[in-house]
Amino acid sequence: MKNLLILLLLFCLPIVGLSQTKVGGLVYDGLGNPIPFANVVFPGSTEGTITNEDGRFYLETDENYDTLKVTFVGFTPREIKLEKRVNYNLSIVLEEEAETMDEVVIYSGKQPKKNNPAVEILKKIWANKRQNGLSQFDQYQYDKYEKVEFDLNTIDSALINNRIFNGMEFIFNQMDTSRITGKTYLPIFINEASSKVYGDNTLNLKKEELLGNKNSGFSTNQTIIAFVNELYNEFNVYDNYLKFFDKSFVSPLSTTGVSTYNYVLADSAYIKNKWCYNIIYYPRRSNELTFKGDFWVNDTTWAITDINMQVNKSANINWVKEIYIEQEFKVESDTTFLITRDYFLSDFAIRKKEESKGMYGKRTTLYDNYVFNKPLKEDFYKKRLEEYDESIYTRDDDFWKDKRQEELSKDEKGIYNMLDTLKTVPRFKALYDIGSVLVSGYYEWDAANLDIGPIFSAFGFNDVEGLRLRMGARTYFNQNDPWRLEGFTAYGFKDQKFKYGISGKWLVDKKSRLIVSGGYRKDIEQTGASLTTSTDVLGRNLASSSLVTVGSNDRLTSLELGNFAIEAEPIKNLILRSDMSIRSLQSASPTFSLDYYTDATQTVSKPDVKQTDFILSAIYEPGKRTSGYGVERLTSNEWFPTIFVGYTKGIKNLWESDFDYEKLQFSYRQPWRAGGLGTFTSTIEAGKTFGTVPLGLLSVIPGNQNLFSIYGTFPQLNYYEFITDTYASVHLEHNFGGRLFSRIPLLKKLNLREIIGLRGAWGEISDENQQINATGIEYLAPNKKPYYEYSFGVGNIFKILRIDFNFRGNYLDLPDARKFGVTGALEFSF
Repeated sequence: MKNLLILLLLFCLPIVGLSQTKVGGLVYDGLGNPIPFANVVFPGSTEGTITNEDGRFYLETDENYDTLKVTFVGFTPREIKLEKRVNYNLSIVLEEEAETMDEVVIYSGKQPKKNNPAVEILKKIWANKRQNGLSQFDQYQYDKYEKVEFDLNTIDSALINNRIFNGMEFIFNQMDTSRITGKTYLPIFINEASSKVYGDNTLNLKKEELLGNKNSGFSTNQTIIAFVNELYNEFNVYDNYLKFFDKSFVSPLSTTGVSTYNYVLADSAYIKNKWCYNIIYYPRRSNELTFKGDFWVNDTTWAITDINMQVNKSANINWVKEIYIEQEFKVESDTTFLITRDYFLSDFAIRKKEESKGMYGKRTTLYDNYVFNKPLKEDFYKKRLEEYDESIYTRDDDFWKDKRQEELSKDEKGIYNMLDTLKTVPRFKALYDIGSVLVSGYYEWDAANLDIGPIFSAFGFNDVEGLRLRMGARTYFNQNDPWRLEGFTAYGFKDQKFKYGISGKWLVDKKSRLIVSGGYRKDIEQTGASLTTSTDVLGRNLASSSLVTVGSNDRLTSLELGNFAIEAEPIKNLILRSDMSIRSLQSASPTFSLDYYTDATQTVSKPDVKQTDFILSAIYEPGKRTSGYGVERLTSNEWFPTIFVGYTKGIKNLWESDFDYEKLQFSYRQPWRAGGLGTFTSTIEAGKTFGTVPLGLLSVIPGNQNLFSIYGTFPQLNYYEFITDTYASVHLEHNFGGRLFSRIPLLKKLNLREIIGLRGAWGEISDENQQINATGIEYLAPNKKPYYEYSFGVGNIFKILRIDFNFRGNYLDLPDARKFGVTGALEFSF
């Protein structure tokens, strides 16, 4: 979705409005050395910035100023007269103050943690942060207006003349300049949202009611709207870590900030009729997820009145060259400071070079009309929005005139008209289709209301089918479809057999999300690559096809599966489901067997299993957010747990079913953010089968003979190496996000990321299940001691590649035991 949005954003037009004062340049000392983190402001205002690591700055405002002031501790402040409104390439020299010559070296590098007045002020901010903002009220309400804009930046003649824009040259007629970076840009997409926010601190509940949403070209597309909302999450600057772009940045107001930042008390002045102190901060170390900038703090409440934050350029983050944040607060009842404005700019680019082209993402959020201590019932907060209300996305101009807390600029107004023009350009439509296919995996056949794909499953390979070709399709009228049909057909050139499947689902009741579904599939699958049973009738795991494997991937199963299911969501993110499954299993390869004995003397065997099962399951995913109101919804966030509980009852002789048995299964997956230490993912699975069943119905500890890293599998295990009827497994993985490598001089510039993993499994197999085994495969379970593996990985290689070095911890004396292996994966992440 992210790549599709960026591609679509390349083709919309602005009409430009110009700012009033623009300045940019470099700040040096008397010896010609650049001065990083110098304070640059327009005197008499709070509008300012600080120089970057190279002493460079850029500042822009809608107001008219004729003077620029530059200050840095240990140097004499300097004011520069501005002869015109636009002043680029300024060269400003600061002279060292004679009486502080000895202090200059100290302040230009590491700042003291003790006897530092800035740190003493910071401690008072920590002590009073719970008395500032919304947390001091039992209940609160406010109006929220949010505007998100995307702009193509660093535009030059080479880009304008690029053949990709043939027939669309008119979009470059007018451009503007960023007030933050000084680069030319072309506004191409805008999204506006007006909301009413309610919160109750006593109940720890919050609800945001969307009143209106409008954007250029995609007004009713909730998927793109959800993506935009998730890309720019809200945050509280008083928190220890600020979370966006899947990263946790250390806040300059964090209680751990003294170990992370240098702080300098730079100035004091009246701000909004309150005496305030100005503190400059910058990181102690490079390559960490930190900011540089400054903030003003009131001397009585110790509340922040203004703050700006710019991400350190050496920070280990991909695809983002620049992040700049401004927040403004207002005085409420003389003592309370509440946020009124939040501005967030990000410069997305493939490279971090100054001249590299990219795209600005800009979010402006305005807050107004605060109301406090007005309690609402708990049911109000927990009530779900069940119906799609198209009127929210088609509000008229009068609504937006009333709800906008600031007027759109001239160029922002122009964006709304441009995409309609571009949609008539054939080249744009072709580029749109290509981008849609690459990102969604489906080709949109609008005339037939069909999506063809997914294209990434079109080719496969395994030892049974050889080269496998697959073609699929699904119905698609819009993202709120109440029903959907899907099907596929595949052909293996080695076994010369067709495979196929079809499924359908129908949203019967929107309030309870009652869904009826059914399907049938005839296919070949690697069933020894997962423990927890999937309820997706057309789903096929990655281990079933791979161009490159370790050893032979011939232990495959020929599967015929029919399934009927009813599910409902009685409370948000809790799905209760009931399935009836009829399946037939037999070996797909002459070198693999699912045979089992049917008599006590072990003289008669059967090669296939016919089984009828009834399944009850529950999935709970608290904190999960979705977009869409149809039978299928897209998940728009990642950081939530998944808890699964399942019960299966097999009934013998029902539609020729072979076995009576019961199975219980449980799994719990939880991603964790560990602040500055990175991210951690844990998964626990457990299960038990009651009754006597053959190999096809047992639980196989999932091996992985692919060269791809697949979370939840054991890369040093072969398929069917451990077979159980009772099992428990754990998978732990920690990604340090480059925290360790950033301290190694030869590695820190590569922005590599360290990953460690630990995996373990315990299980046992009953004597009864051993006795009916006629497969020729020895049933071995890790019951004497748990089997375990560990791994060390290096991620973010060339920004997209991850390599894991996997080690088998025990059971090394088994035949064909693989002690060491290397797997890899392509990962696209910030």
